[in-house]
Amino acid sequence: MIDVKLLLEKPKEIKKSLDKRGAKIDIDKIVELDNQRRDHIQKIDNIHKKQNESNETISKLKGKDKEDVIAELRPLVQKEKVLKAELVIIEEKIAKVLMSLPNLPLDDVKAGETDKDNEVIKEEGEKTKFDFKPKDYLALGEKLDIIDIKRAAKVSGTRFGYLKNQAALLEIALVKYVFDILLEKGFKPVIPPALINYEAMKGMGYIEGIDKDEMYHFEKDNQFLIGTSEQSIGPMHMKEIFDAKELPLRYTAYSPCFRREAGSYGKDTKGIIRVHQFSKVEMFSYVLPDKSEEEQELMLSLQEEFVKSLELPYRVVSVCTGDLSFPSSRTYDLECWIPSEKNYRETHSTSNCTDFQARRLKIRYRAKSGNEFVHTLNGTAFAIGRILIALLENHQQKDGSIKIPKVLHPYCGFDVIK
Repeated sequence: MIDVKLLLEKPKEIKKSLDKRGAKIDIDKIVELDNQRRDHIQKIDNIHKKQNESNETISKLKGKDKEDVIAELRPLVQKEKVLKAELVIIEEKIAKVLMSLPNLPLDDVKAGETDKDNEVIKEEGEKTKFDFKPKDYLALGEKLDIIDIKRAAKVSGTRFGYLKNQAALLEIALVKYVFDILLEKGFKPVIPPALINYEAMKGMGYIEGIDKDEMYHFEKDNQFLIGTSEQSIGPMHMKEIFDAKELPLRYTAYSPCFRREAGSYGKDTKGIIRVHQFSKVEMFSYVLPDKSEEEQELMLSLQEEFVKSLELPYRVVSVCTGDLSFPSSRTYDLECWIPSEKNYRETHSTSNCTDFQARRLKIRYRAKSGNEFVHTLNGTAFAIGRILIALLENHQQKDGSIKIPKVLHPYCGFDVIK
C-alpha cells in the first residue's frame, strides 16, 4: 500500500509514477477525503478539550449546578459517537483507494506496456550446441520414463504431470542442494502452509493484483491455495514489530504451488511449463528500508550462482513497468536457454516490494524516530519444473541420456539418467 502522506506531499510525482504502470488515480478525491478526515479529527479533539474543561468544573460543583453541566455534556458525547463513526467510514474509503493502487516503480525501472518492452541487461554462457538433432524435454522425459503427462491427464486432467524415477530423485536433490547453500548464507528453512486466509493474501497484494480466476479460492472457508511460497511466508510476521538488530531476516521455503493458468489458454498446453501444481524453493527477506536494493542484488547474485553451478546458459532481464506484479517496485527475471525452442524462458525472478506489503500487513521495526515499516523482497531459488526442463534439454547426450551436473552428484546418487 502506498503511503498516503507521500501521496499528499507529492501528488504530481505519484500520479506520474502510477501512469507509468497504467494505473489511474483520482488525487483530488483522496485530498477531499483526507480533508474530511482531518476535519473530523479536529472536531473530536475539540470535544475532548471541552469535556476535560467541563470535568474540572464538575469536580468543583454540587447539586443542581453539577447536574446542569453534566446535562450540557450529553449532546457532546452523542456528537462524538457520530463523528467517530463517520471517521471510520472516511478512513475506510481512503484505505479502499490506496489498496487498489499497485506499488510505485523505482526510478530506474523502464516504462513499458508488456513483456516485449523488458530489457536484457546481461547474457552469460554460450548457448548450447549439439552435433546431433536434440529432442525437447518432453520427448526426453517420456523416453526415459521420468515424466508422465498421459497418466497425469487420466488422473487429474490437463496441465498436470508425474515426475518419476530419477526425475523425482532429482527434485529432492535440487531442494537439498539449494537449501545447503542458502542456510550457509543465513536463510532460515521453512515448510509453509499451502493454504492461507483472505487477510494474508490481501496483505501480500494478490487480491487486487491478480485475476481471481488465476487463484484457487475456497469460498466456504475464504482461503486460498498459494501460487508461490512468498504468499505464505510474507504474512508470517504480520502485525509484529522487529528490533532493528533482528534484520535482515531471511527465509527459504519449499512448498507446492497452485495456479489455474486461466489466462494462458492455448499457451504451453503440453508438458510441465505451465501446470496447475508445481514445487518451488523460494527466498524471502525482511530488511531495513535502506538495505532493500542491496538485498535484491544479493538474491539475483544467488540465482546466478545456482544456474551457473548447473552449467546452464542464461540471461538477466529487467522487467518494465507494464509487466511488474502488483506489489513489486522492481523485478529482475533470470531466463535459461531452452535449446528446443531456440529461446530463453523465465526460470527465476526476484522482486523488491519496498514497504508496500509491510504497510498492508503492519510489519514494522523499532527505529530511533519511532516504529517504521520494513521492506520485503522475494526471489526464486528453484521452480522445479522449469529448472528440470533446462537441465534435461541442455545436458542431453547423443544416445538420449542426460548428463547430471557435478554439483548434484552427491545429492542424487547418480551422474547420468539413461
